[in-house]
This record gives sequence, structure tokens and C-alpha cells, in this order.
Amino acid sequence: MTATAKALRPHTRNGTRPGLQTRRPPRAHKTYYWMVIPALVLFVVLHTLPTLTGMFFSFTNYAGYGEWSFVGIKNYVNLFQDDRVLSSYSFTFLFAVTTTIVVNVGALFIAILLNAKIKFQTTFRGIFFIPNILSVLIVGYVFNYLLSNNLPLIGQALGIKWLSTSILASPDLAWLGIVGVTAWQSIAFSVIIYLAGLQTVPAELYEAAGLDGASAWRQFRSITFPMIAGYFTINMVLALKGLLQAFDQIVALTNGGPGTSTESVAMVIYRGGFQGGEYGYQMANSVVYLVVIVVLSLLQMRFLSRKESELQ
Repeated sequence: MTATAKALRPHTRNGTRPGLQTRRPPRAHKTYYWMVIPALVLFVVLHTLPTLTGMFFSFTNYAGYGEWSFVGIKNYVNLFQDDRVLSSYSFTFLFAVTTTIVVNVGALFIAILLNAKIKFQTTFRGIFFIPNILSVLIVGYVFNYLLSNNLPLIGQALGIKWLSTSILASPDLAWLGIVGVTAWQSIAFSVIIYLAGLQTVPAELYEAAGLDGASAWRQFRSITFPMIAGYFTINMVLALKGLLQAFDQIVALTNGGPGTSTESVAMVIYRGGFQGGEYGYQMANSVVYLVVIVVLSLLQMRFLSRKESELQ
């Protein structure tokens, strides 16, 4: 390039061409940092540090008091040889998966009914949300009384043998009582999420499908469910994650019985760690269970997101 051409090219003061000048992103105001830092400090102090401390003690024989020493991965090895721990995992998975399915099927059905043009729609929505605001322990104790006293009377009157005694006292049926009570209380929250999704579906799609002669089931399968697939994914992940940590409802209904047939992983961790002098051992159990929940949630998200994209 000649000197004349160079002289004719527009330049800025720092020698760069206009339009190519780099701009620094605007700096956040200091106020935003002062708003975030306290929350970050609280999160680290109340969540991160206790988690790291627990992970540290999972490699020790600490009983929750007194002296302790390192035992390496001995606690983790013993977990896979502990019949009580393995039984609690099997019950928790059975309970969580079954309840998740019941909750989402029931919540979706109720949400579709509440989304229809019916009288007192807002009132019914409020009524169906009431179980979610009640205390889990109170609900559990109320249903404990009903399942142990009132339901057997109905079973005796109808001549149903297996229903004539409390199902909570049966090692084979107690988990069904827990599933029913937990689903009844958990459906309310899922209904709200499904209602939010149903309200995003354009009414014109249903009108067009109705003109084409599509049945209600066909409209649900081809319009409703694909349009709210994202909400279904959210509900499934949140429900399974929460139910895997079940504790209060089991304490109120069966307290882990009969025997240890309805002990969840959370109950085993609590009883062994805080009541049985197995703090280090149950910390190892907690770490393993944390990994299990995270892995299951990620796999669930990946699988459901893939199915969601296929539907769309």
C-alpha cells in the first residue's frame, strides 16, 4: 500500500480503523456486588462448609463426639455390605419412582380439569392447593389415625380381609399407604406448574383440531402434551429429587416400620448419625446418596429433554 493510500485511510487516535475499535463491557455497579456478597457468604457458611466438613468426616470413625481417627474408604466399603442400608435404598427408590408417577399422572389430569371453562374455577384451584400448605407431619399423623382406625372399620364392613386391619402394620402394604398420603399432598404443587404450562397453549390449536374432527385424546396426545413437555420435565425432576429425600411423612406414618421395612435412606442417616453414634459412617452414606441423587437428576433431565425435543 502506497503512502498516499495509507494517508487516505481513516484512523482513530490509537491507530485503529473506525468500527473495529474494541469496547469494554460496562462494569457492574458496586451496589450489585454488595447485594450478592452477603448471600454468597451465607451460602458458603451454611451450605458449602458443612458439606465439605461432612465429606471430611466420612473418612473417619467419628461418632459425633469424642476422639476420632482416619479410616480411609472403610466406611464406603462397609456401606455396600450393610443389609439395612441396601434395604433402605431399595425401599426409597421403589417409593420415589412409584410416587413420582402417581403425582404427575394425577396432577396432569387435575390440571386439565381445572384449566377447562368451569364455574368457580379460581375457588377449585385454591382448594386443590390447600394440601401443599399443610404441615407434612400434621398430615401424616392425621392419615396415620385414619388408616389405622377408620379404614379398617370400612374394610370390615365391606368384608375385605386385607383392609380389615391397618395397612401401616403390614410390611407388604405399609409402603402403599405412604405413597398414597405423599401423593395426595404433593400433587398440589405439580398442578400449579402444569396449569402454568396449559395456559401457554394457544386456544386456536384446539379449535382447528376440533374442526378436523380430532377427539379429546387425540388433541391431548398431539397438542397438549407436546406443548407442555417442558413443564412435564420440570415436574418429573423436582418430584423425584424431593421424594428421594422423604423423611417427615414416613416418620409420621410408620416411623420406618413395621421393623425396618419402610426406612428411607434419610431415616437411616438420621438414626445412625445422630442417635446411633455412626456419624462418620452415615456421612459416607450421605455422600454416596448425594452422588446418586445428582446422577439420577442429570440422567433424568437428559432423557426427558431428548424426548421433549422429539415431541416437538
